[in-house]
Amino acid sequence: MKLSRLVEQIKEKQTFLCVGLDSDVDRLPEGLSRDLDGLVEFNRAIIEATRDSCVAYKINTAFYERYGSSGWKALEKTRAILPNTHFLIADAKRGDIGNTSSYYATCFFEHLDFDALTVAPYMGRDSIEPFLGYADKHAILLGITSNPGSADFQKTRAEDGEMMFEKVLQKAIHWGSPENLMFVCGATQGAHLSRARKIAPAHFFLVPGVGYQGGDLRTVCKHALNNNIGLLVNSSRGIIYASSAKDFQRASAEKAREVSLEMKKIIQNTLI
Repeated sequence: MKLSRLVEQIKEKQTFLCVGLDSDVDRLPEGLSRDLDGLVEFNRAIIEATRDSCVAYKINTAFYERYGSSGWKALEKTRAILPNTHFLIADAKRGDIGNTSSYYATCFFEHLDFDALTVAPYMGRDSIEPFLGYADKHAILLGITSNPGSADFQKTRAEDGEMMFEKVLQKAIHWGSPENLMFVCGATQGAHLSRARKIAPAHFFLVPGVGYQGGDLRTVCKHALNNNIGLLVNSSRGIIYASSAKDFQRASAEKAREVSLEMKKIIQNTLI
């Protein structure tokens, strides 16, 4: 999907919600079999319930890969039912040198036809370039993440006082452009989001961590909105597990609408 189309979707639907399909067989609600068939049916129900309230879906591939080849088939089945009207993200955090990265890109951009893939920057430019060579596809580089361990490396300071994540962003923005490169910036990072936005004013940020991880939507927007909104705020557990009973689909739809309506208010108050 072209970046311009994503921006159009956000402005048309007045939301920048991304629904995370971190679906867990062990947490499937009443009425569904607790196996991979049940997981795919759960995903189908969640997609039907939320598609009008979001512009993107994100699949964390680990929830599927844990089952080996059968889990990969469940991932493929889920991809087949995802609406191509939405921005589709594979959260796989890949990144390696040479042909390895090019094969990862082939898998996720050609075979599975996702619009975007999360990638790790640690191995440098040549590990990221294969993901940037596809028209209308996007690499989403890990920038400043929500987990406590982000302090181990991302927030360490160089002699000039800048943090490592800032150094990473400053270098990485020259590898691609806002048309093919985005950044993961966690919702719990507060003012660090402002620092990231200052470095990358035109790039989209994928923002996990709102809801269960303690991130606040309005705080995220205060620090990271840009003229094109520039955000895809992901919610996974807070939406897909809104209920563990047979009414789970209705509950997920209501929660997605609730988040989306809050986003609409933010857009109407800030959009230039």
